[in-house]
Amino acid sequence: MRAIVMTGVGGPEVLVPREVPQPRPGAGELVVRAEAIPVLYPEVAIRAGSFPTPAEPPLVFGFQAAGVVTETGAGVDPGLIGRRVVVATNGSGAYADFVVAAAAQATPIPDGMDAAVAAAVLMGGSVATALIDTAAPTAGETVLIEAAATGVGAYLTQYAVRRGARVIATAGGPDKAARARELGAADVVDHNDPEWTDRLRSVLGGTTLDVVFDAIGGPATPALLDLMTPLRGRMLGYGFLSGGPAPITAIDLVTRGLTLIGCAGPAWLGKVAGYRAAVLAEVGAGTLQPLLDATLPLDQAARAHELLEQRAAFGTIILRPDQA
Repeated sequence: MRAIVMTGVGGPEVLVPREVPQPRPGAGELVVRAEAIPVLYPEVAIRAGSFPTPAEPPLVFGFQAAGVVTETGAGVDPGLIGRRVVVATNGSGAYADFVVAAAAQATPIPDGMDAAVAAAVLMGGSVATALIDTAAPTAGETVLIEAAATGVGAYLTQYAVRRGARVIATAGGPDKAARARELGAADVVDHNDPEWTDRLRSVLGGTTLDVVFDAIGGPATPALLDLMTPLRGRMLGYGFLSGGPAPITAIDLVTRGLTLIGCAGPAWLGKVAGYRAAVLAEVGAGTLQPLLDATLPLDQAARAHELLEQRAAFGTIILRPDQA
């Protein structure tokens, strides 16, 4: 079968199309014929060496895929064969014609929903749902959502607006700022501006931030602490778009009466997984707008990674094995 193999850590060129053996399911597993494979920002970070690889290269790359179940292993209901699902792998194996995954990591796709839509929304939407429920913003609170025009931030914006919060967004450039406003942000600050936290202070006009969803991290983040609401302000750190985490210490939080919640690790991922079916149901009901940027053939995985690194995408890029 065709697959995209990560030959080593490096630039997009390390993602190489190859012929590899088709996987077979073990106990508790199933195999999916892939129809749509989302290209996810954490994959870009792993390929570039910012985070450890799930196994030593070379390996078939990819976290998730949507398609049709073709085979089941021992202990898995054979009635699943022919069902359309989105699967999450153990960290590799999704950029391929056929994908093996634990049956427990399969989420049924609602009838009538395109596989590309399901693949595009599942990770970003379920992470956003876990974040919004953890922060629990209430009507009238002021929320900062970083990188609000795409990915997790775009879904967070939709959820926060629905809860009646005032959303202040950051976005990279005028086009993405316009998208954030379309999604419901009341104000937008360009985080490409080195002085963006000062501009945010002006936008706030004396009010404070009750919730900060920190996707950027890095040296700018500590400046946000003095803009947060004492005693009830909470920051949820879930991304490092700047290349590293925020340099915040316990004393920074204690002296301001703030809460920092780290949203990563196995327990967090387990919580996120619990929201997958609900996210697809919301898309099917029309209450959550899916964000799909483009579809590319499977053998253009490297090009998809280039687009994400250039911050050129306005939604999820999908690889389609059946597209020439």
